[in-house]
Amino acid sequence: MKLSEFKFTLPKDKIAQYPTKYRDESRMLVLHRRTGEIEHKMFKDILGYFDDKDVFIFNDTKVFPARLYGNKEKTGARIEVFLLRELNEELRLWDVLVDPARKIRIGNKLYFGEDNSMVAEVIDNTTSRGRTLRFLYDGPHDEFKKILYSLGETPLPHSIINRPVEPEDAERFQSIFAKNEGAVTAPTANLHFSRELMKRMEIKGIDFSFITLHAGLGNFRSVDVEDLTKHKTDSEQMLIPEETVNTVNQAKDLGKKVCAVGTTTMRAIESSVSSDGRLKFYDGWTNKFIFPPYDFSIANAMLANFQMPYSTLLMVISAFGGYDYVMHAYKVAIKENYRFGTYGDAMLIID
Repeated sequence: MKLSEFKFTLPKDKIAQYPTKYRDESRMLVLHRRTGEIEHKMFKDILGYFDDKDVFIFNDTKVFPARLYGNKEKTGARIEVFLLRELNEELRLWDVLVDPARKIRIGNKLYFGEDNSMVAEVIDNTTSRGRTLRFLYDGPHDEFKKILYSLGETPLPHSIINRPVEPEDAERFQSIFAKNEGAVTAPTANLHFSRELMKRMEIKGIDFSFITLHAGLGNFRSVDVEDLTKHKTDSEQMLIPEETVNTVNQAKDLGKKVCAVGTTTMRAIESSVSSDGRLKFYDGWTNKFIFPPYDFSIANAMLANFQMPYSTLLMVISAFGGYDYVMHAYKVAIKENYRFGTYGDAMLIID
């Protein structure tokens, strides 16, 4: 397929700038991928589509406060520094993006905090915006991380949520089961689940499994090639534990529903499949890029937010739900005033 086939007109007022008051009270469009039938529900109604021994696979990655603002030495110019990943714990090396990049060269020092208590030196250029920073801090690593994160803010995707970060974002831009730190953006489909809803799911006999995929900024990076076979995605670290493998494969053997919660989860489980279509243990990295047509091996249900035009996230959803059905559902969603984006409404795709 071509990039241009994922174009649609999304009015700006349909992009959610704030979450719903309660996590499980967003709206949910249900798409039946065999028939194209569409239903309009509330998210908490998801309970009615699943039964005993069905499995939900969640991504338990935890977002860290990745966006910092510092000042360049001598000039004092304000520089945004976006932490991507820690490269070397002992040497305090971090892979980062800087903006404006043209002002930052190797050897420059950046100062953070009201009292300039944290200092970093630029030691390498990786891309046009990318740099490697060495933070000049001699204390214990735990202490360093605590101070570094206290200087950061919740990394809302400003291309989607065009407003200042507010205190409640620290909680709402994180799933209730987030555990393994490493993501710079939230797997958004996870954000709809409340403790109360998950307890009701548990009482009904629905099983929960967890993978970890540290979602990176590549989820928001634009695709700049018309031929999707030529697009390359960023690698992201991931783990599929044995406990999840056993639970999911058992559900498949019993003919139960296996629901992938979000595009990150779907990409993770499709990154480690045996020749007979079963989930395998995996601890490593993935740059899996899914777009139509694609044969899925593990999940037979999927939950996702409504995504932006041209996005790789929309491509994953279209591959699973069927391109024509999904693009039609998006037109319906716009007409019916569904909320799009990170804090937007949900779409459940089932057989």
